[in-house]
Amino acid sequence: MSKHQQKNIETQEELSEVLQVRRDKLQNLIDMGRNPFEQTQYDVNDYSMNIKNNFEAKEGQTVRIAGRMMSKRIQGKAGFIDVQDSQGRIQCYVRKDAIGEEEYPIFKTYDIGDIIGVEGTVFKTKREEISVKATSVVLLSKSLQVLPEKFHGLKDPDLRYRQRYVDLIVNPEVKEAFLIKNKAVKAMKNYLDERGFIEVETPVLNTIAGGANARPFVTHHNTLNIPMYLRIATELYLKRLIVGGFDKVYEYGRIFRNEGMDVKHNPEFNTIELYQAYANYEDIMELTENLIAYMAEEATGSTKVTYQGKEIDFKPPWKRMTMIDCVKEYSGVDFNEIETDEEALAIAKEKGIEITPGMRRGEVISAFFEEFGEDKLIQPTFITKHPVEISPLAKRSKEDPRLTDRFEAFANGWELANAFSELNDPIDQKGRFLDQLRKKELGDDEACDMDEDFINALEVGLPPTGGLGIGVDRVVMLLTDSASIRDVILFPTMKPIGAAKNAEEEE
Repeated sequence: MSKHQQKNIETQEELSEVLQVRRDKLQNLIDMGRNPFEQTQYDVNDYSMNIKNNFEAKEGQTVRIAGRMMSKRIQGKAGFIDVQDSQGRIQCYVRKDAIGEEEYPIFKTYDIGDIIGVEGTVFKTKREEISVKATSVVLLSKSLQVLPEKFHGLKDPDLRYRQRYVDLIVNPEVKEAFLIKNKAVKAMKNYLDERGFIEVETPVLNTIAGGANARPFVTHHNTLNIPMYLRIATELYLKRLIVGGFDKVYEYGRIFRNEGMDVKHNPEFNTIELYQAYANYEDIMELTENLIAYMAEEATGSTKVTYQGKEIDFKPPWKRMTMIDCVKEYSGVDFNEIETDEEALAIAKEKGIEITPGMRRGEVISAFFEEFGEDKLIQPTFITKHPVEISPLAKRSKEDPRLTDRFEAFANGWELANAFSELNDPIDQKGRFLDQLRKKELGDDEACDMDEDFINALEVGLPPTGGLGIGVDRVVMLLTDSASIRDVILFPTMKPIGAAKNAEEEE
C-alpha cells in the first residue's frame, strides 16, 4: 500500500469519527426531547443584507433570522457565530446570561453547518461590525456532514458540480452567478413582453426530431408503442403558432441534444426561441443586439463585461459580416470566385479541411468559416448569408439563391444566437427536407427528418416571419465570467460516480 493510499484511509477514518460525533450529539438532543428534525417552522422576519443595508433604521430593533452556522468562536460565557441566510452572512453575539443558563451549554454543542434560528437585537460591535445580539438560539436542523473549509481546494473538481448544494453554501460567488442569470432571464422576458410577444409552451416529447441539426435523445412511449424524441429545438411548433394567427411568440426552456460535452456544451441547456410575423432577419438582427445588451445592463449594470481577461461590449450596433467575407478575411479564400462543388472541394483539400461524404460548396464555405473565422469574433458580430445547404429552414437570398437570409451572432468566438427570415415556401421546404434525408442516408445523424405536418402547416400559409434562437446559458457565461457552462447550470449532467470509477479501472 502506498503512503498516499494509507493517508487517504487515515483521513477517512478520522472523518468517520467526526461524523459519528455529530450523530451522537443528535441522539443526545433526541434523548433530551429536543429532536431538531421535529421543528416545523421558524418565524423569520429579517435577513442579513437587509439588516446591514438598513442599519440606522434597524439598530436596537428585535429581529428573527435563520440560516446555516458557518463559523463559531466561543470564549467562556460568550461567543460569536456567523449565520448565512439566503442574502449573505451576518455575525451574531451569543452570551450565556442572554440566552439562559440551560440553553448556553446546548448551544455550545452546535456544529458548523447546523441550521439555526436567532432572535435578538441589532447593534454594532466595538470593531464596527453590524451584528445581532442573541436572546435565543434555536436548532432547526442538524447537519450530519462536515462542510469543507475550502471547497475549491478539494482534489476532485467534479465534486462542486455533483454536490451543488455544498458548492452554493461555501462559495458565495457561485450563488451570485445564478442570481445574475435570474436577472438576465427576467430582463429578457420583460423586454419581449413589453413589445407584444406572448410566452407559450410547446411539447418536450416529439414524434419527429426537427428544427435543428442535432442528434436527439430517443425514448419509447409504451401505450402508443412508438419511439419519441426529447426536443432538439422548439422552432417547428412555434412557427405553427404563427400560422395559427399569433403574431409574436417566444418560449424559454430546456433543449436536449445527445452530443459531446465540453466547456460550451451540456446535453440539456436553456434557449429562447422567438418568432415575429411580418418581420425579416434584419428586423430580428436589430432585436437581438438590443435584447442581449438589455440583458447585460439589467443583470450586471453595464453593456461591458470582462470575460477571462477580455473586455466585451454588447452595446449596439454590432459588427456585420457575410460568411463569405469573413472566410475571405481570415483564410484568404474568396468563395465569390468559386462557383462549383468541385472547385470548392479542391480548395478544401488544399487547405486541410476535412471532406465528408456528399460535401458541396455551401458546406465547404461553412467548414472554412468554422476553421478560420469563428474564433476570431471576440466582439459581438453578426455573420450573415449562410449557404442553403446548411440552412434547411431559412429563406433564400434574393441576391444569391445559393445563400439564405440568415445570421448567427458571435462573441468571444462562440455562437450565441441563430436567426433567419423563415422559409415559408412549402415546395422549397419539402425539397430541403428531402435533401436532409439524403444527408442522413450518407451517415449524417444530425440531419433533419421529414415533417409532413409542418409542410401541411406551410401549405395553409405562414406569413413572412423572422425567427431567433439564443443560447441563454452561453450569454450568461459571458455575463458572469464563468469558464464552463457547468458554472451556469445548477445541476449539469455528470457521469455517475460508479461509472467514472469503472472507466478509470478500465484505463
